[in-house]
Amino acid sequence: MELGRRRRGPVIQWLALAAVMGAVLGLGEDLDRPLFGPPGSPIRLQESDPGLKRALDFAEERYNRGSNAMHLRKISRLVSATKQVVKGIKYTLTVEVSNTQCKKTAMLRTCDFYPESHKLKTEICMFEVWDIPWQGTSTLLKQKCQPKVESEVEETNKVEDSSSNQPLEESVELLGQFKEFMVKYNKVYSSQEEADRRLRIFHENLKTAEKLQSLDQGSAEYGVTKFSDLTEEEFRSTYLNPLLSQWTLHRPMKPARPAQNPAPDSWDWRDHGAVNSVKNQGMCGSCWAFSVIGNIEGQWFLKNGSLLSLSEQELVDCDGLDQACRGGLPSNAYEAIEKLGGVETETDYSYTGHKQKCDFTSRKVVAYINSSVELPPDEREIAAWLAENGPVSVALNAFAMQFYRKGVSHPLKIFCNPWMIDHAVLMVGYGQRKGIPFWAIKNSWGEDYGEQGYYYLYRGSNACGISKMCSSAVIN
Repeated sequence: MELGRRRRGPVIQWLALAAVMGAVLGLGEDLDRPLFGPPGSPIRLQESDPGLKRALDFAEERYNRGSNAMHLRKISRLVSATKQVVKGIKYTLTVEVSNTQCKKTAMLRTCDFYPESHKLKTEICMFEVWDIPWQGTSTLLKQKCQPKVESEVEETNKVEDSSSNQPLEESVELLGQFKEFMVKYNKVYSSQEEADRRLRIFHENLKTAEKLQSLDQGSAEYGVTKFSDLTEEEFRSTYLNPLLSQWTLHRPMKPARPAQNPAPDSWDWRDHGAVNSVKNQGMCGSCWAFSVIGNIEGQWFLKNGSLLSLSEQELVDCDGLDQACRGGLPSNAYEAIEKLGGVETETDYSYTGHKQKCDFTSRKVVAYINSSVELPPDEREIAAWLAENGPVSVALNAFAMQFYRKGVSHPLKIFCNPWMIDHAVLMVGYGQRKGIPFWAIKNSWGEDYGEQGYYYLYRGSNACGISKMCSSAVIN
């Protein structure tokens, strides 16, 4: 998070000293503290958490009970774990499960893993365990497993101990990465204490990006981005839109007429002149306005032949149904534009990134809409409609987007719950890359995000809830 431009001298000096101080002050131990969010939010766990072992044992027991394999399988590696207080404690566990040499009927006290890697038959599993300690009950809410793709990295058959101290060389490497990040994204912090806190957050985010990378099912690259010094909560509250997942707020919309023709193999409205350059919403949760305005820009181009750059700020200021930088709904935005009578240009009503007094002038209107429609939650129908009718306003779960750099993103469902959508974007096309089907998504975080401002998401499995909220303006 940018906190104002000040002299870099003290911060750079601190970075140089920190490499030496790390060995004395236990830098690695300090940086491995879990992140605590607001009440009710998931908390990242370390292996020392008292309830974690019980949850892992329960998940392992239920896994074996439901398996028809001859040999017992055990957790060979803990990848990540979180807990959330929800009328009890819900544990979300990502683990590797491997074959042991014990048959299920043997009832032995210890069971060793196979020494030969090809016999381990390791799977990556996600478990959700709901534990109610005061009732002494546990329930397996969800289990999803898939074969692990073997890499050249040597794996261990022991559960990893994430609390061990970092070697000094790793601390120095971390500081180097952080310094590069600060220079590249012009980050300047207000004090040494703030720089210290941002370094710890940066370290945690590197580990999260590594988990996303190791478990991604597509071709995406995750790593350092301009958001790498923000906690998940800071990122969500600054750039995302919490209203999107509050389904009780959604008003019904008219269903869109189905496309007349089946979807072609690929389509991209950028190739047909219907998409403006990527814009930047800044530190304002106004993604809903950018998504809707991008859709209207495309619809106006298709009906009238001219691609205009329209005003998102008009919606931020004048849409009384939504909450400006604190979020909004596309359905409300369409209605607000209809009531206002149209949209001004970006030039006439320029973007400031914060709510101000409505300054809409009807004589400056250059585009209008007549109504809006909602598309069915079927990706094949969405593709056909998009190719026939123009870019579509959509919403998705943006958790993996914080660390996305390039490629086709296909996060595990555990990282990208389709019901927890929190970011509105513009779907401009679709296709395949090396056999991986994707949606081409225009984001509103500037051209220095992702692939020149675009995010590419796996198509065909409702990844990150991409099909749940698709809509478009209608211009007669």
